[in-house]
Amino acid sequence: MKFWIGGALGVALLGGALAVGAASQPGGTLAPGLRVGGVDVSGMTRAQALAAVAERAPAAPQVSVTAGTNSWTVAADQLGWHTDAGASVKPAEQASADRGLIERLQALLGQAKVQDFPLLTTVNADLARAGLTTLAGGLEVQPRNASVIFDKATKRYAVKSDKAGQRPDVAAAVKAYVAAPGSTAVSIPLRVWPAERPAAQVQPLVDQGNALVRPFKVQLAGTTRTGILSALQVANLYWVRPTGIEADESAMKAAFGQLTGYIDQPAQDARYALKGTALVKVPEKAGTVTDRPAAYAAFRVAVLDAAKVQLVLPSKPDAPTLTLAQLPDPGKLELITVGKSTYYHSSAARRTNVANAAAKINGAVVPAGEVFSFLNTLGGISAGNGFVSGLIISGGRTVDGLGGGVCQVSTTTFRALYQAGLPVVERNQHSYRVGYYEPQVGFEAAVYDPGVDLKFMNDTGAPLLIKTVNDNANSILKVEVWGVKPARTVAVSPAVILARTAHPPAQYIVNPKLRPGVVSQVDWAADGFNLYITRTIKDDAGVRTDVTKTIYKPWRAVYEIGPKG
Repeated sequence: MKFWIGGALGVALLGGALAVGAASQPGGTLAPGLRVGGVDVSGMTRAQALAAVAERAPAAPQVSVTAGTNSWTVAADQLGWHTDAGASVKPAEQASADRGLIERLQALLGQAKVQDFPLLTTVNADLARAGLTTLAGGLEVQPRNASVIFDKATKRYAVKSDKAGQRPDVAAAVKAYVAAPGSTAVSIPLRVWPAERPAAQVQPLVDQGNALVRPFKVQLAGTTRTGILSALQVANLYWVRPTGIEADESAMKAAFGQLTGYIDQPAQDARYALKGTALVKVPEKAGTVTDRPAAYAAFRVAVLDAAKVQLVLPSKPDAPTLTLAQLPDPGKLELITVGKSTYYHSSAARRTNVANAAAKINGAVVPAGEVFSFLNTLGGISAGNGFVSGLIISGGRTVDGLGGGVCQVSTTTFRALYQAGLPVVERNQHSYRVGYYEPQVGFEAAVYDPGVDLKFMNDTGAPLLIKTVNDNANSILKVEVWGVKPARTVAVSPAVILARTAHPPAQYIVNPKLRPGVVSQVDWAADGFNLYITRTIKDDAGVRTDVTKTIYKPWRAVYEIGPKG
């Protein structure tokens, strides 16, 4: 009887325990005695447990973030940190399901084993990456590739060394923080970012560039005419690039033009020359000039070949366009027009160049339908052609240079041919308003050898004779145009000024060659102008006008001063 009762009681108790076990399976309530992060979740459903754990979750801890010598302190939730209630409750659910018969009976009798599961945290990698990227945003330093420079002191190419940069490795920091979300210290490694082009890669190119820096001589085939480029001039003809040696085409063509302009012996047209007060005929003379297309190609190749230091340029004969027999009878020519300018206060050197240039173009004859070129008629601006140093405009400054004063003659020639109504082929202005050409502002023409010329077309139907009259004592220059006077009238208007810009403040430059306290003015102020002049031509074809525009830059005065004592 006793056994039976015990057995019955045991069965009854077992049935109750099994019922409890069934209720503690996933989807039911959690077993007694379970805690998650210090929160008692006994008897709660999953949803209740999640809400309770989330409600009592602690505040985000402060995290110290470092990157090299930089540091920040931020709340962990700004880096994607948060508590994971679901992952935290899951071990409690599993523990409920895993309790055996004895543990269930103990819980039924109020003797359940207490189990406390930790509150789990996690880090959202995307949010961590965004936060850490923001913090380290200013730490990325681009590497500097090695480059090529030209050392003006040594006149050689040199390597400017590369420099490594740095890049914050945010990905590594995110990975470490995600793996240890409980950490309160996050380190962002600063990785060395090497340059893509190190000095060792550039040095061979520099060596190649320096091998090309040598004097280079050219000679015109069939003549004794030679020209030499200095080593520094040669160095200006190419670039040393990371990809190799690259020709500077504009510099190449300019240097080639200078050389050929010097060594060419162009044909000389028949002309007149003054003998006393009478004009006498000077016969034409054949010449020899560079065969340009073939010569330039050979020049370009040779300059970039370090093994070559000289080159014979191919040449071709140059025939005159005007023979002695074609010269007009000066007694039958009429004075068509006169251009005039004054050159008061010119230096002795400038006066020498004015006289020389005026003499060079005096007696020139322009055949009908041909183009007058001032530079070709002049024969070039060089010491060998009788020119000396004087003030010229170059590189944004008024500086000492060969041929200062030649533009006095080109300006006067421009005025004469413009007033004759001849079509303008090429005219270039000065950079700023020059006092020598006043008061006819804008009525001037600049020339520079090589490449900056003054050209007019002779459309009169007959040859033109250019005569110059230079009165050095009174600083007056005249250029006369003689020919068969065309049936037309020409009127040139005064300049119309559209805008005026005040000159900038003076510039002071220390010149160590001057004594302390000495001040020397080397450039003069001039306001800028935007203006034009109009030419009106009336002939059998009707009335037509053309406009010559000029834009003068505002020009600052420049003073050189001696160093402080």
